[in-house]
Formats: sequence, structure tokens, C-alpha cells
Amino acid sequence: MPSVKITAKRQATLPAETCEALQIGPGDIVDVEPRLIDNEQVWVLRPRKKPDRSWMGSLRDQIRNTDHSMESIRQSIAKGRRNEEA
Repeated sequence: MPSVKITAKRQATLPAETCEALQIGPGDIVDVEPRLIDNEQVWVLRPRKKPDRSWMGSLRDQIRNTDHSMESIRQSIAKGRRNEEA
């Protein structure tokens, strides 16, 4: 059975086989949940679902040929203000 040693800072390193079984890696978050099974307290490790970030970068093609200079930004803000006043 794999075991985990806790450091003085209460940090732990999980064995590779445990990480592979949980399908987790560096930076992932694992929720720890206490359970009572047969009058014995056990802890369940559950990897937190990773957020869906498939949308990131989806606007890249729309902004590729856009002027991002400060002058262009100021003109856009001024145009928006004029439209609000109208």
C-alpha cells in the first residue's frame, strides 16, 4: 500500500501510482472528504474537476488585424461616449 509522509510544513508528496490512479498532476486540486465506514473514519481523495477553458483564444482571429494603440483605444472610447449621448 502506498504511503505519504507529511513534512514540517504539513505538505505531502503523493506516490506516482496514486497520482496516476486519480489522474492528477502538478497544480491540480484534490478535495479531501472524511467518511465513516464500518465505524472507522476514512478520508476520500477526489480530484476537483478542471474548469473548461476550451473557449480561451477563441477571439484571436477577430483581433489579429486590430489596432491596439492608445490613440485607437481613445478614439473608440470617445465614439462610444458619443453614441451614448445620442
